[in-house]
Amino acid sequence: MDAVTTLIASTGLMNFTAGQAVMMLVGFTLLYLAIARGFEPLLLLPIGFGAVLTNIPLAGMGEPGGLLYMIYEVGIGTGIFPLLIFMGVGAMTDFGALIANPRMLLLGAAAQFGIFATLLGAIALNAVPGLSFTLKEASAIAIIGGADGPTAIFLASKLAPDLLGAIAVAAYSYMALVPIIQPPIMRALTSKAERNIEMVQLRTVSKKEKIVFPLAVLLLTILLLPSAAPLIGMFCLGNLMRECGVVERLSKTSQNELINIVTIFLGLAVGSRLSADKFLTLQTLGILVLGAVAFAIGTASGVLMAKLMGKLSKQPINPLIGAAGVSAVPMAARVVNKVGLEANPHNFLLMHAMGPNVAGVIGSAVAAGILLALVG
Repeated sequence: MDAVTTLIASTGLMNFTAGQAVMMLVGFTLLYLAIARGFEPLLLLPIGFGAVLTNIPLAGMGEPGGLLYMIYEVGIGTGIFPLLIFMGVGAMTDFGALIANPRMLLLGAAAQFGIFATLLGAIALNAVPGLSFTLKEASAIAIIGGADGPTAIFLASKLAPDLLGAIAVAAYSYMALVPIIQPPIMRALTSKAERNIEMVQLRTVSKKEKIVFPLAVLLLTILLLPSAAPLIGMFCLGNLMRECGVVERLSKTSQNELINIVTIFLGLAVGSRLSADKFLTLQTLGILVLGAVAFAIGTASGVLMAKLMGKLSKQPINPLIGAAGVSAVPMAARVVNKVGLEANPHNFLLMHAMGPNVAGVIGSAVAAGILLALVG
């Protein structure tokens, strides 16, 4: 009987807590969104599965010595995964749309307004009993507004390592939910006539321009904001490998095998932070709320800036493309294209949206560098 009692006591059924059950339900919800609804499965599938694994009672996968714990410490705790992701994103990114229309840098910059607005919001939350964020922690939380998971992880590892898990979960959750969060904001701030605007075709960009561009961006970073050099440097390295045409094997590896492997492990590591004891806290809920506000402000700021540019420009500008100023590449650009097609079946905005989308990647990295230089 003692053996049977011991066996029963060691089952998961006898050791489940309410918090674990809730967080496993969250994990299964993320899996449903990835598999059944197709919402960014590359992110949500490993995050959701990681959430399920880390909440298995007695398994200890997210605890010291566990598989998910080690993946988290090696990849996210050290900040290596974000830098490798940036290199892969650079290798997949075509700067042609931004080079052809440099004004799109303004939309990428405008979308970063959410970051600095949320910085003030995080500090203001200190007035709520039970919540207390230092300036460094508030800065790390604010970067969620750029919808850039790798940048959020990189900055949090430098400024607020204790909050890194919650910030990573918030950043990647909002990145994955771009197709749900952005369209209502875009429609609310634009009329049907504005969404119907067709933009002129972009000029052809030469190979020489595409090679010079990442080198010029890196040089400006070195001279003006060296604190952003790790992120911008890896991003430019990946892009240079893509455009130079002499290291095709390295470029393809960065675009495919390397970034896919890192994404799997990064998703599992982020999911491992969805354990009940780490996630179901007032502080984490505050971070999630601030992240949502930051993302909404960033999207709205980009759309409003695009509307202003459209009024001042001789060429037509569809204000929807401003929403792509957040750095969720290429998710935000796809959402812009989809909403544009809903208003006008002949209105293809994808290439136009890629300009501010790429600018948003640069903008969020620059914002992170500024925060790191000011409060780091």
